[in-house]
Amino acid sequence: MTFFHAKNIVYSDLFLAPFDYKAVCAEDVEAVKEGVDLIFGKFMGYLSQQGVKPIEAIGKPFNTEEFEAIATIPAPEPDMKGKVLDCVQTGYTLFDKVIRHAKVVVGE
Repeated sequence: MTFFHAKNIVYSDLFLAPFDYKAVCAEDVEAVKEGVDLIFGKFMGYLSQQGVKPIEAIGKPFNTEEFEAIATIPAPEPDMKGKVLDCVQTGYTLFDKVIRHAKVVVGE
């Protein structure tokens, strides 16, 4: 696949976003929420098709390859020591390579 072809695929996939944005510009608060959810869902679906996946964090053993610990707190149970208790910011991978570490709270 050439760069030109790949660029055209990206542009054509993202082309409809401005039209969804117009649907969001409403005075009804519920309609705005639905519109934002629609755009977010489409965008996340597009990223998923391109190989971007969120990192599942909560309950997993802490590791520096996927996570950045921003805080530690006492573990509520002994088996939760060294595990992720909360995720403050979702991390993402692109074809299994971390492109953003998840910012997490770890039990100690």
